[in-house]
Amino acid sequence: MQSETIPQGTWIRGTRPRHAALSSRDVPSEQHVAAASVQKLVSENAVTVVGRRGCCMCHVVKRLLVGHGVNPTVFEVDEDDETGVVIELRKLTGEGQEDWQQFPVVFVGGKLFGGLERVMATHITGELVPVLKQAGALWL
Repeated sequence: MQSETIPQGTWIRGTRPRHAALSSRDVPSEQHVAAASVQKLVSENAVTVVGRRGCCMCHVVKRLLVGHGVNPTVFEVDEDDETGVVIELRKLTGEGQEDWQQFPVVFVGGKLFGGLERVMATHITGELVPVLKQAGALWL
């Protein structure tokens, strides 16, 4: 008999594991619903990565965080829902049109942390791990 590996945390068969990437396809097609689900994910998870579906930079950020032992929640935005999600993220972060950064957008502890540049810069300087520990994303 083969044993099935169960991801960290509670997982009920037929539902999505908590660490699995979510997509704007997983919610009804209305843009405001996809945007609202992003806001909920950000508030409920220690680390959330929001990026375009198939974006290589989103993959880089996710792999860096996983390499540190963090299990980030990833929300992949489809082209159809991108406008609504960006508008909701601007409201959430309080940023205007000219201040908006590119995807991926990383939230740590429910607050905007930054994009790929900020994550890489804090990783290189050694400041990333303490930030992740403070947010409760790392246990060690």
